[in-house]
Amino acid sequence: MIAGESAFREYLSGLSGQKQVALDTEADSLHCYFEKLCLIQSGWGEEPQSGLASDLRLIDPLAGLPLEDFFAALKGKQIIFHDADYDLRLLRRSGEFPDENIFDTMLAARICGEPQLGLAGLVEKYFGITLSKASRKANWAQRPLSDQMVEYALNDVRYLPQLVSILEAQLEELNRTEWYRQSRDRMVKGTRETRLRDEENLWRITGYAALSQRGWAILRALWHWRDSEARLWDRPSFHVLSNENLLRLADEASKGGRFSRPRLPQPRSERLEATLEAALALPESEWPKVIRGVRTRATKQQIDRFNHLKDHRDKVAKELGLDPSILAPKAALEAAAAEPTAPVLMPWQRGLLNLPAIAETETAGVAV
Repeated sequence: MIAGESAFREYLSGLSGQKQVALDTEADSLHCYFEKLCLIQSGWGEEPQSGLASDLRLIDPLAGLPLEDFFAALKGKQIIFHDADYDLRLLRRSGEFPDENIFDTMLAARICGEPQLGLAGLVEKYFGITLSKASRKANWAQRPLSDQMVEYALNDVRYLPQLVSILEAQLEELNRTEWYRQSRDRMVKGTRETRLRDEENLWRITGYAALSQRGWAILRALWHWRDSEARLWDRPSFHVLSNENLLRLADEASKGGRFSRPRLPQPRSERLEATLEAALALPESEWPKVIRGVRTRATKQQIDRFNHLKDHRDKVAKELGLDPSILAPKAALEAAAAEPTAPVLMPWQRGLLNLPAIAETETAGVAV
């Protein structure tokens, strides 16, 4: 574990001579409301016999290390992730993470038509090793890490360099390298965009539609109460009250009469009672309204075009050994059926679906 300044500088010195480095991250979203970066796993080099990463390190972001120096040292190198989307978003919170040369082994596996996309499945297929999942839900903010957690964390980068060699060869053999590049570039661009929360409708959790509109008003109030409590406690919302209990409480309260309350610490229980009282007193004019999306009815020509595209997509996907959704998700097919030049598909997808080529600036600007 690299937690001190001297060890960190020594690590950066070794990193400077590398052309390729495998990375992974761990956060504490299952244990805290305010998610933070807790661990960065790093691997490079090759063991003589196995070809696996030989230099494996754990970097401790909680130790106050200057991660901007780490990010600067990564520039110009190929950086390997497995399922890079979340890692890139998490790392960007700590500074300007270089993303000009990312290799995502999960994305490459999808383009190759691999049936198992998880790292564990790929490691078992290509290395004959079963990885333990015992620490998947561990609290990565704890220190020191257990030996089991260390081994789990290191395994997330140990096999990535060798997987890159395997998957690059497959992409080349299948003539899908350009497909991968376009898909990678779109993914990287997406991680640069900030996801905004829909503050008005976050309370509409799965199962809310079964409640009455008065129940919606109560559920909305309870959701915001729970969110406030989770913030104060710095724990995930489900630690305060599960969605199931939130829905049950809103349903029972909306029907009037006596209903049971969850057992909670007194200050929290008192705030819950105040929330329920205010929600029950809301006039009907202030209850949440039904969301009515603006939907344009598809013409017969668009429906026929969608069915034709879907049949063609399914046929091509079967011939290529790909999941049809990789070639084109349903929503993208619907958009393309409504407007064939809509920029919802990448050039390689449009070519396979016989759609007209368009200038797609969205896939430009990320170096290979």
